[in-house]
Amino acid sequence: MTARVEFFFDLSSPWTCLAFHNLPGILDRAGTTAAYRPILVGGVFNAVNPAVYAAREQADNRRLTHSWKILKDWARLAGVPMNFPSQWHPAKSIAAMRFCCAIEDDQAALVRFARGAFASYFDRQENLDDPVVLASVADAEGLDGAALAAAADTDAVKARLRANTDEVIARGGYGSPTIFVDGDDMYFGNDQLPLVEAALARTLP
Repeated sequence: MTARVEFFFDLSSPWTCLAFHNLPGILDRAGTTAAYRPILVGGVFNAVNPAVYAAREQADNRRLTHSWKILKDWARLAGVPMNFPSQWHPAKSIAAMRFCCAIEDDQAALVRFARGAFASYFDRQENLDDPVVLASVADAEGLDGAALAAAADTDAVKARLRANTDEVIARGGYGSPTIFVDGDDMYFGNDQLPLVEAALARTLP
């Protein structure tokens, strides 16, 4: 089955964690699949959305403060543990996303690893930037953590992460998760998943 949905994601985003958990039900109802595409969201912000950094520096930013409350509301609705923010926030995710790129061609393994990494960071408050933690997550998901860590440090994997990030920027993305339906119909974030489901229903034969 050809994937009608592309899910460009970074493990450090709590909204991506929610969307990752909510997307499978939509895919099941639509009778389709998704291609999960690891990116480095910091690279996206640096290129096209630097306002994110400015917002974080505003101690009295009401929208940002309220977003933490809404995040917990969405997590409760989805039944997803959200023990966040932690001492590691905002996380450097380059090591984690290289792990993901190392297994991008094995989508089932990528989904297992991502699920475990989300739980590690957003539930157990572990350091997403620590290769030892990431290898342990991989081992717990039935993968070879040591081999994955070695693969993640290769030039080919580093280049793949850069290419994925450049691709989502070129296609109009500005954060994580960026979701495409049928190639060019773009959506952003957990909140827009109902629109993703509507798009899938609207374009069914």
